[in-house]
Amino acid sequence: MSRQARAPQPAGQSRQSQVVSTFGPGALVDLAEHSVIIGGLETWHGQGALVSEERLLSRLRIDLNIPYLEMRAPPVKPDGDQAPATGIHGFVFPTWFVAQYEEDRWGGTARPLVHLKSLDKGRRYLHDKKPFGVVPIRFVQACVNGHISDIDWRAFVHGPKLDCYRPLWLLERGTSGDIAAVQARCECGVSRMLSSATVVGKAPLGLCGGHRPWLGIGGREVCGGPDGSPAPNRFLVRHATNAWFPLTTSVIHIPDRQAALKRAVDTAWDDGLKNVTTAEQVGLLRALVPAIKAALEGLDGDAVYGEIQRKKGLAPPSNKGLKDLELETLLSREDEVGEEKPDGDFFARRLPLPPADNGPMALVDRVVLVHRLREVQALVGFTRFEPPAFNLSGELDLPVRTAQLACELKWVPAIENRGEGVLIVLKKEAVDAWALRPEVVRRAEELLAGFSVWQQAEPSRAKAWFPGQRYMMLHSLSHLLMTAMSLECGYSASSIRERIYASPQIGYGILLYTGTPDAEGTLGGLIQVGRKIERHLAQALEIGRLCSYDPVCAQHRPAAVEEDRFLHGAACHGCLLISETSCEQRNLFLDRALVVPTVDVADAAFFGDPA
Repeated sequence: MSRQARAPQPAGQSRQSQVVSTFGPGALVDLAEHSVIIGGLETWHGQGALVSEERLLSRLRIDLNIPYLEMRAPPVKPDGDQAPATGIHGFVFPTWFVAQYEEDRWGGTARPLVHLKSLDKGRRYLHDKKPFGVVPIRFVQACVNGHISDIDWRAFVHGPKLDCYRPLWLLERGTSGDIAAVQARCECGVSRMLSSATVVGKAPLGLCGGHRPWLGIGGREVCGGPDGSPAPNRFLVRHATNAWFPLTTSVIHIPDRQAALKRAVDTAWDDGLKNVTTAEQVGLLRALVPAIKAALEGLDGDAVYGEIQRKKGLAPPSNKGLKDLELETLLSREDEVGEEKPDGDFFARRLPLPPADNGPMALVDRVVLVHRLREVQALVGFTRFEPPAFNLSGELDLPVRTAQLACELKWVPAIENRGEGVLIVLKKEAVDAWALRPEVVRRAEELLAGFSVWQQAEPSRAKAWFPGQRYMMLHSLSHLLMTAMSLECGYSASSIRERIYASPQIGYGILLYTGTPDAEGTLGGLIQVGRKIERHLAQALEIGRLCSYDPVCAQHRPAAVEEDRFLHGAACHGCLLISETSCEQRNLFLDRALVVPTVDVADAAFFGDPA
């Protein structure tokens, strides 16, 4: 009796959260034996579970203009050998390899540069009938629109006249592996340094052909730059950090105050509410249909009609951003928001604060302990070379064109994280008054000058936004608080994340939270340190006053071209920079001089010298 064949083992595994943050469609991944580019969503086998979060889904449907869009979890490994195969497909990329055979030639170490088609069935390079292993070449080309392809090595070496097809070699002089010491060479004697491919502005690698290998056959499209012409190819080290930036958006689940209204409309929908076209018809049906009367008992007729319009997709979208609704809920006059249940999605309790007439706590409006929260994060695209950005309300605000996850987008990968957090809200009138002080405006102009230099360096940055002094102060304070609180809360610093609320209409706050699929998101450590917020705030401000790199750090000028740190004020790895996974702006837009006095700028701080 023959045994049933088992499903082939995957070439690699990753967590669902990594698929959204690190290994999504279009990402380049090194596996044990080869390198691949993660395939588009059409190549993902096995439907993940639906992820429910109406607020985020509604926003994505509007932003992406896809009314039928769904959010689903990435596929998981099935249990048992007989379960249907699931997984994520990857395409071999790049298709050029360097053979593990070397010769001392031309004054250096030369290795054959070969294409995938030149290898045998075992993907080995044959030399004098002896097989040698190969490794993927580490250099490819891409454009700012997300397209990526192999470098045409023959055209790179010989130029546009391809009249030579002799073997190609990669020649390295020295042992550093630096691009300046690497040369592509043909046996005919023609060679070219790889450093010539890195020159920006002269398009040494030609114009982009719109290649999208992660979408498989038919993935090519016309590449259009800002002026409609193809963007130039740019040299890219495939394992560099700028090879793939995920475009993710997230929301914190908040209690739906309209849940009872929505349930009532859903109950009576088929009894006649689905045919309502005017507000007057709601009252008429209430009087004529007992089932509708019972379902809508105690509800306002205009509110019912508004919910009917929303359910039909006829209501105008809310102008409030994703963050604005969260901040409004957290600033509720109620002492408790949500329900304290072991399996609850959200529960927050306001922490009573003693009156403070002076000191840092005099500028704090409230502290809210978020005992339970649920975060939903969705991947909607990706970029190369330049990371995506968001406006102050958490909406998508792209400085570059994003690459597609699929030929026809029907769903996006999403994950759910559960955890806890602490919200610190500053007094709105104090922040607004501080932002208008002449010294603060002058400092903001210095920061804006650096931003302008950075923006003008790349045409793709034309739509980037400058967040202003209010956001940068909150952002810098958030990093200082994370550093101070991580020393005592029991979480590693990289597991704490931030969410900055900077709304001139609503208020200014910082939510520090953990959100992971595993147990580390709900250990209770942040709640405990939140009860001692006065001590931790004082410690955070003390950390910010003096950096170990002062006075160099404090005297940094954002517009200084020679330093190439245009989006930083007084900020470096010795004071403000943290793990990029914890920061919502990838460690950009930071300046501790807006938070506390420094050795160079003493009059622009929101928190002045201690009394």
